[in-house]
Amino acid sequence: MPAVSIDLNMVRVTNDDFVKKAEECAPELIKTVVHPVSIVDIVKTEEVFPEVSKKDDIENLSTYHMAKGDRICLDFGDHQVGYVTLKLNSVGSPQDAPAFFRLKFGEIAKEMTEDSTDYDGWISRGWIQEEFIHIDVLPAELKLPRRYAFRYMEIEAIDTSLKWQMVVEDVYCTSVSSVRMEDVKPVESNDEMIRKLDKVSLRTLHNCMQSVFEDGPKRDRRLWLGDLRLQALANYETFHNMDLVKRCLYLFAGQTKDNGQVSACLFTEPKFIVDDTFLLDYSMFFGATLLDYYEASGDRETLEDLSKCAYRQMEIAGEQFDASHLMKNGEGFWGFIDWTEGLNKQTAMQGVYIYCAKKVQKIAEILGDTAKAEELAKEAEEKTVAVRKYLLDEKTGLFVSGEEKQINYASQVWLILAGAVSIEEGSAMLDKLDELKPEKGMVSPYMNHHYVEALLMCGKKDQAMEYMKYYWGGMISHGADTFWELYNPENPAESPYGSSIVNSYCHAWSCTPTYLLRKYFNIIYNKNSPTSAGSEMNCRSEHKCSKEFYK
Repeated sequence: MPAVSIDLNMVRVTNDDFVKKAEECAPELIKTVVHPVSIVDIVKTEEVFPEVSKKDDIENLSTYHMAKGDRICLDFGDHQVGYVTLKLNSVGSPQDAPAFFRLKFGEIAKEMTEDSTDYDGWISRGWIQEEFIHIDVLPAELKLPRRYAFRYMEIEAIDTSLKWQMVVEDVYCTSVSSVRMEDVKPVESNDEMIRKLDKVSLRTLHNCMQSVFEDGPKRDRRLWLGDLRLQALANYETFHNMDLVKRCLYLFAGQTKDNGQVSACLFTEPKFIVDDTFLLDYSMFFGATLLDYYEASGDRETLEDLSKCAYRQMEIAGEQFDASHLMKNGEGFWGFIDWTEGLNKQTAMQGVYIYCAKKVQKIAEILGDTAKAEELAKEAEEKTVAVRKYLLDEKTGLFVSGEEKQINYASQVWLILAGAVSIEEGSAMLDKLDELKPEKGMVSPYMNHHYVEALLMCGKKDQAMEYMKYYWGGMISHGADTFWELYNPENPAESPYGSSIVNSYCHAWSCTPTYLLRKYFNIIYNKNSPTSAGSEMNCRSEHKCSKEFYK
């Protein structure tokens, strides 16, 4: 478990006006009734992921008379987020004992083959999606009060009696989201993988857009700031739900630590409260997310309201630098950056600071706050000069990080995105990374997104497309209909939690291919157009997407 910066004794300060504005933007969730499409068998194989095959038509569901030990698995055809209702009955002799059964839900088929009793991870097993239920009298209509995120649902009769069997007459899910899939025009391409990348991205984002932008509807069901930034970018290119972004920004600014720092995440149930977890990079991203929102919406009032909060995050981050203008490489903060084990984050965090300082500088310029704009410009320049002076390795042309002078992907990517190097320098750095293949690679879609943006920023468009097909396409090849919290092509079952059964397989920080396709490739076009970028997008770079990226 990483040493996340947790302040159990934090003093929370609430801005009631901001909270009120957030609540005024609360969405009314759209409800859609979805029935399963088939009865399936899910069988373990020697491969990481099991085989799924159709067993029967869903119309035959009520013909299955379930006695002790019988199981039936239902496929809803796509990832759902919502509330399940079952209509149950009995056949045979009069019911002389309660119906005792288990319900198990899985976002992907692999979850259905895992035994929850084997779980030994470090986060709560309460996140495992299963229910043990007794019903004394049948027939009955059972409405599960808990919201589930799933595609597959298994019903296991733990016991009935020797005289009667349980029958499932009907099952449906009342799915919920703040947006409609049909309101977004899918990308058009002759390239099937491009269409799939967009479709799966959209479904991922859609299912995470609830009363706030959740990180994942299975787990943690919370609003995380770093995740919000990427979700919002994808939203601007697709669903255009500005109020939901506005709500989230006001919530973060509506309750802060007493020094003004925004939390890394917050809860809205049973009441609104910010968490006691702080990630310095996530705090800095508040200003970047605010600017992105303004540029997409033109909402100057919100920009004015929240600008001081954005300024404060950069002031707090500025306290983490030494006299040489280098981010401190020690205790006192913890930044996320990525889950890569042993990753030194000093230099990447410096890049995030420069990136966010420039974003917040632009906020100040828009608002006519010349003094703050000049201050932030100076800060960004000093940090840029320092990182180039002290952390740029002349031999490799790459930035190093920490006392061990670690070379990693994150350092180069964030300094490229921050504009600390020229496009030519950045391009050379990415080529060098491809040559050296540093030990500390990338394991989260979050970090991989930033790598792709760095490629695009440096003009490596073909390489970026190839890489998206390799990385996100890898999840699709394993049957993903929403993108995952974590994906390592070297170890597809990898988990940062000690067990993949608690992994989130619909995680919105992985939804960005739809954003990248629409913003950088402009792939919404007539499929017969000779200038289209779909199947005609042939990768001409020498880059090879190989397993070495993920050591």
